[in-house]
Amino acid sequence: MMPQQVPQQVQGAAVPPPMPSGSPMTPTGTVVPRPPQLFEQSYIENIFRLNLGKIGTFYMTYENNSQWNAKVFRGRLEAAGRDHIIISDPNTGQRIVMLMVNFDYATFDEPLNYQYPGFTPRVEDEA
Repeated sequence: MMPQQVPQQVQGAAVPPPMPSGSPMTPTGTVVPRPPQLFEQSYIENIFRLNLGKIGTFYMTYENNSQWNAKVFRGRLEAAGRDHIIISDPNTGQRIVMLMVNFDYATFDEPLNYQYPGFTPRVEDEA
């Protein structure tokens, strides 16, 4: 005969089941589930992913480099990861992988796609 499992007791109360970290809890100990996230969080790689295919100018800084400390690249955004981006030269097709640790900022000549909770695009941007 198998012994029955008894809920673990802590000071007379049953221990709640484990929940994902960061779940809000009421004072009575009831876990409130979070609604599903409708948008990706606003990290630079997510912004880049929303704008793949667009041509931009990317400003990079390379510390302790004796030949060049800062460099500017222009190209079509092909891919974006957490630690890198890949752009291609629209004239030659050459692809360049750049590390995000060197990234300063980027400019684009056209409107960017952007999604973030609480951000409402202007009507003229949606046209």
